[in-house]
Amino acid sequence: MSHPITQFTNDGLTFDVLDEGPSDGPPVVLLHGFPERSSSWRHVAPLLHAAGFRTLAPDQRGYSRGARPSRRRDYTLRRLVGDVVALVERVGGPVHLVGHDWGASVAWSVAALRPDLVRTLTAVSVPHPAAFVEAMLSSSQLAKSWYMGLFQLPWLPEWAAHRPGGQFERALLRGGMTGPDVERFRAEIVEDGALPYALNWYRAIPFLDPGATGQKVRVPTTHVWSDHDVALARRGADRTEDWVDAPYELVVLEGVTHWIPTQAPAALAEVILERITA
Repeated sequence: MSHPITQFTNDGLTFDVLDEGPSDGPPVVLLHGFPERSSSWRHVAPLLHAAGFRTLAPDQRGYSRGARPSRRRDYTLRRLVGDVVALVERVGGPVHLVGHDWGASVAWSVAALRPDLVRTLTAVSVPHPAAFVEAMLSSSQLAKSWYMGLFQLPWLPEWAAHRPGGQFERALLRGGMTGPDVERFRAEIVEDGALPYALNWYRAIPFLDPGATGQKVRVPTTHVWSDHDVALARRGADRTEDWVDAPYELVVLEGVTHWIPTQAPAALAEVILERITA
């Protein structure tokens, strides 16, 4: 019986982890997105535990208090992938990998670059990175991604987020977040001091390495997209199949916003279990 992993290290940084469920169960690594942290899986993880799986949900780079380097270059996709690789190696073997939002972007690259560490992939909301680029050039995706440009600006996004009830929080509400989830964002991201570092995930985009994003995935994969997502167009979801050379399924959740793990946890857990028990 293995002991719970509460922390792991990589690149001189220390990451916090929620290691829950049966300690001898097959491990499932859950990667959160922006602007959330490991607590975003709080409704999904118990459903996986009930099916006999162990879950490990890290607070990723910029979110863990011991893993907040200041340079935007420290948040390149290769470094984010390296953090997940370090966790999987700490677990001691290949895992079922699940990611939402930015966590899905990282999960796609982990699966592509280190398929030896990934049994299955479930990517939630965000399509394969190459399919996302294709969608930017051929659909409404570019317009939906307006905030990525805004986040490149220094100080302004942080200033907006520090105003309770201000434009930042109103944008989250318009995007489908509930009032309690916005309150959680304020407590876990803004008041905890994580926001400037979390924004560095976006600010590191100019340093993107095509070698980390343009490769096909060769592990069994499910992509989950929701039709009320204001940030991700359907085009990317439809193009993702071309970038998976393995058993693949696209699942569309109707009437659900971008925040699938907190708003449709039962449906998402069912999709994850179908993939990892196939």
